[in-house]
Amino acid sequence: MVAVGRLVVIEGLDGAGKRTLADALATALTATGASVGRLAFPRYGEDIHADLVRDALHGELGDLADSVHGMALLFALDRRSAKNVIAELLQANDVLLADRYIASNAAYGAARLRQDADGEFVAWVRALELERFALPAPHAHLLLRVPPDVAAARARHRERTETGRRLDSFESDEGLQARCARRYDELAARDWLAPWHVVDGTLPQDMAVLAKTLLR
Repeated sequence: MVAVGRLVVIEGLDGAGKRTLADALATALTATGASVGRLAFPRYGEDIHADLVRDALHGELGDLADSVHGMALLFALDRRSAKNVIAELLQANDVLLADRYIASNAAYGAARLRQDADGEFVAWVRALELERFALPAPHAHLLLRVPPDVAAARARHRERTETGRRLDSFESDEGLQARCARRYDELAARDWLAPWHVVDGTLPQDMAVLAKTLLR
């Protein structure tokens, strides 16, 4: 059994299949005897900052979405508002699986500004979320890597098949998604904030093996 409070973050492009991976991984972790908590960001419908993000990404808040730092601050404030929830889930479970976390902010913002993982924006996100907001650092990241065109096709399928689901301005920007994929690869290569494990999202995965890797 692992120590209580292991925060494992699943990252990847919009449409990569993070929620599906989280479901399968939670089942595999539970099979090992580990207790598992779940959380997903942004927390649409639960936090005002997340709802403002959603509105901005659908063009409902004027030019707010044009501000990279403004949007990043809203994403970060959503997590800051969840600090107590995160702490409770970490205390109550062996593993907390988070669908997106601080690295999402770093990857998407840097991609929008056309900076790399060593640029000023990634450093700004780290200082804001880890130092100023004192969010807990993850223990491990899982990067669900899929080609941007595959992720885009999956996102469009989700839009067609899920009631009330509309692609937002990030999801529909293929250039942004391609740049974001490169930023994620850079963050993974640097083990930014915590070790990264890369998963090929186009291939079947042995969830039992992956679970054991994360429990070491």
